[in-house]
Amino acid sequence: MKTKPKFETLAIKSTENQMSNIESVSTPIYLSSTYKRNSDGTYNNDLIYSRNENPNRKIIEYSIAQLERGKHSFAFSSGMAAVSAIFQSLKTGDHIILPDDIYFTIKKLLREVFEQWNLTYDLVDMCDLKAVESTIKPNTSLIWVESPSNPQLKISDIKAISEIAHKKNIVCAVDNTWATPVLQNPLELGADMVIHSTTKYFGGHSDVLGGCVVLNDDKLAEKFKSIQVLSGAVPSPFDCWLIARGIQTLHLRVSKQAENALKLAQYLESHPKIKKVLYPGLVSHPQHLLAKKQFNNGFGAMLSILIKATEKETFNISTKLKYFATATSLGGVESLVEHRKSVEGMDSLTPENLIRISVGIENIDDLIQDWKLVLQ
Repeated sequence: MKTKPKFETLAIKSTENQMSNIESVSTPIYLSSTYKRNSDGTYNNDLIYSRNENPNRKIIEYSIAQLERGKHSFAFSSGMAAVSAIFQSLKTGDHIILPDDIYFTIKKLLREVFEQWNLTYDLVDMCDLKAVESTIKPNTSLIWVESPSNPQLKISDIKAISEIAHKKNIVCAVDNTWATPVLQNPLELGADMVIHSTTKYFGGHSDVLGGCVVLNDDKLAEKFKSIQVLSGAVPSPFDCWLIARGIQTLHLRVSKQAENALKLAQYLESHPKIKKVLYPGLVSHPQHLLAKKQFNNGFGAMLSILIKATEKETFNISTKLKYFATATSLGGVESLVEHRKSVEGMDSLTPENLIRISVGIENIDDLIQDWKLVLQ
C-alpha cells in the first residue's frame, strides 16, 4: 500500500521544479548548486554542479564571446579573478611585459601573490614599440596591454604589439574594460586574449562584481576551463543574471557616455584652471590618430584631468561636485570622480594633481555646469 509522505518529506518534494517547460521572455535565475542525473548516468545540457557550469553563466560567456568576436569566454567572480587566471596559466619563472601606466592592483597582485611563482615583470611605455620589443627576454611569455591605460589614457597600437609578440611566440593579452566591445575588438586586431572587469560597463549599474577572459585558441581554452572550475572563482547565478541584463543596454549606455565624455573633455580643455585633459577623442591627445583607427562609435567614457593646483586642492575639488559621486570604479550609469593618487597609495606613479572621471548618462549640460561652478 502506498503511504502518504510525512510533512518534512512533503515540504521538500512539493517544492521541486514542476514548470521546466515554461518559455519565459526574461531569463530565469538558476540558483541551484547541483543538477539531477538521468537514470542512464547522463546529465541534461552537461549541467552537473554549478561551479562547473550554470545556465546563467553560460549565457554571459556566450554573449561576451560573440560581442568580442571570440570563440571561448570564461566568466569569473571579479575582474581581478580573471587577471589571476591569466597569471595562473603561466609557468614558474615566466617574464611579463606590463604597461608603465597600468591598473595599480595588478602590480600588487604580482608582488604579493605571484611572487612565489617567481613571475617577473618589466614596466614599459606601450606607446613606444621599440621599447616593447627591446624588453622581451628569452622567458617572456606574456605582453599585457591596456588601451586606454588606467588612469592616463595612453593608447597602444594593439595590432603592432600583437605582431611583435607573435614573432617570439608570446601571448598578447588586452584589457578592454575601458573601451568595451562597443568601441574596440582587440581579437580582430591580432590579440590572443581579451580581459574585462564585467563589474564596469557590462554590468553598468555599480551593483555587481565580475570578470571574464575571451580567446580563440582551443588548447588555451582547455587550460582556462580547468583554472575556472578547479579554482572556483566563478560568479554567482544572480551576478551573471545582472551582467546579462546589463549587456542588453551596453551599446546604448556606452554610446551616450562616450558622447557626454567628449563634450565634457572639450569644455574642460578650454578652462583656464585645467592644465591638461587626457582623452583620446581630443585632437590634442598624442595618440588621437591611432585612437581614431582602433575605435568605433566614439572614444570611451573615461577621461583624466590635470588641474593647476596642489594635491590637497585637487583632492578638495574632487569632493565638491554635485552630479559626480566621489567614488572609485567606473562604467556605471552615474558619473564618478576620484583623486586617483590617494586611492593608489604612496608608491603610485600617478600625478598628484590628476582627477579621474567616469562619465555617466546624465544630461551633459548639468555635468558641465557642475564643473563650471566648482572651478570658478
